[in-house]
Amino acid sequence: MQRYAKRADFGAIVGVCAIFLIFSLIDFSNWWSGHALPDIIQFTAILGVMAVGQAIMIMVKEIDLSVGSVYGLTGVSFIMLEEYLGVPGAMISALLIAASLGYIQAFVTLRGKIPSMIVTLGGLFAIRGIIHIWTSGQMRSLPVEAKHHWLTSVFGGELFGIEVAVFWALLVLLVFSTLLWKTRFGNHLLAVGGDPNTARGQGIRVPRVKTAAFMMCSTLAGFAAILTLADRPQTHVTLGTLMELEAIAAAVIGGCVLTGGRGSLLGAMLGAFIITSVRYQLISLGAPSSWYITFVGLVLIASLIFNQLLARWAGHATHGE
Repeated sequence: MQRYAKRADFGAIVGVCAIFLIFSLIDFSNWWSGHALPDIIQFTAILGVMAVGQAIMIMVKEIDLSVGSVYGLTGVSFIMLEEYLGVPGAMISALLIAASLGYIQAFVTLRGKIPSMIVTLGGLFAIRGIIHIWTSGQMRSLPVEAKHHWLTSVFGGELFGIEVAVFWALLVLLVFSTLLWKTRFGNHLLAVGGDPNTARGQGIRVPRVKTAAFMMCSTLAGFAAILTLADRPQTHVTLGTLMELEAIAAAVIGGCVLTGGRGSLLGAMLGAFIITSVRYQLISLGAPSSWYITFVGLVLIASLIFNQLLARWAGHATHGE
């Protein structure tokens, strides 16, 4: 048992098991109905893609509070630019905008030596303001021909009765897990998060690694928006609001520690499942929306405490294995 507890995502695995047990007991018929789990898994895929990016950020001892706004701006960019660039051009441009926002915030953070929490908090408000200005506060939609474009179908709709977003989320998890655990860059990323000074002494270019983490986080937030808009091609100024907090919570529930150097991308995806399940179940039980925010906060605090205790019990310092 202690060997399994050494896994960063062990707490998330326990949490998923607890979710199935508790929700089966309190609302068995709805939880195991034909539409409940598919809906939960679909929304988990979207949040999970964003949570993977946030997990990478936390592993390098940074945090990005702007991903919800980046998600919103990417969606708006895709729809607004489609008229001029077509679906392929708009999609690529929107993702480049997302990546650029990550680079800009990394530049300000690292060159200005300003905490990433402050920089990305400013980014959250600035980017959300751009969304309001660009859309004039109005809802925007893709035209009919764009909705039926082959590329839109690649990122939206269903395949074998399963939402395409689920397959893309699994691909993201596979690619970035391989990058993190099987490549030199992944080793550098974890080393930078564990101890930047030691990493620098080993010849690792710390600013470059952190800049890459910022850009991956923003790009994944943008990709999550593309998956959303390809399936539901309509956006509004509040798109992505509070998703940054959900992504952070998912990453922490999944085993990431804010001191960096330790975490799990699979755990982040499982954390997204836990958060999405809680939201769905509270809605199905008719609970006020305020209960969801409260519950996520409590789960986040409980996860931090649980992961700390688990790391000590397993013989690990909380900053790494």
